[in-house]
Amino acid sequence: MSEGPREAPLEPSAFARLLGVDEERLDRLRAHLHLLSRWQRRINLVASSTLRDPWRRHYLDCGQLLRHLPPGVGRVVDLGSGAGFPGLVLAILREVEVHLVEADQRKAAFLREAARITGAWNVTVHARRIEALAPFSADAVVARALAPLPELLGYAHRFFGPGTVGLFLKGASVRDELTRAREHWRMRAELRESLSSAQGRILIVRDLEPTHAGAP
Repeated sequence: MSEGPREAPLEPSAFARLLGVDEERLDRLRAHLHLLSRWQRRINLVASSTLRDPWRRHYLDCGQLLRHLPPGVGRVVDLGSGAGFPGLVLAILREVEVHLVEADQRKAAFLREAARITGAWNVTVHARRIEALAPFSADAVVARALAPLPELLGYAHRFFGPGTVGLFLKGASVRDELTRAREHWRMRAELRESLSSAQGRILIVRDLEPTHAGAP
């Protein structure tokens, strides 16, 4: 049985129209993609198959979080930044203070170079494990493909203050993850459909608190 036609890769111009990105910021994202493609030959920053459609799989997937950032956002923390998804993309698209937390030293080196070549002066790279970083409050905590939700919320809670929102890019199993997470966490949660994938969901979390001291 033959496969159906594969969806055509999203063009950068179409990405820009979808999110209202100007040419200057689009060029900065192009510079990031060029650097990513070069470094990917040496270290595994993303799944190589995703680079056949990077503007959909990475830039649209991450850039769509702009629509869900709280009004007046000043500080964003990205947990497990990897190649800069979603934190560096948000830093390029919005003049906001972004903290990229990445324990892998090679990926952290990539993030520093990517911030330099894209002119992302608003980025701070923390090359350490999340639990080794002194907690501080952020307006938004973001993450993609880092950990199952119960564990992810344990990491994120360290950066939650009054009014903080969590924005987590998740897949089709997110409802099951939410059910398990509610055994350990109280929260207001809502799901939004993803612009980049029919199976993807954006999980929006507010008022996050552990149900007991043993929460993961």
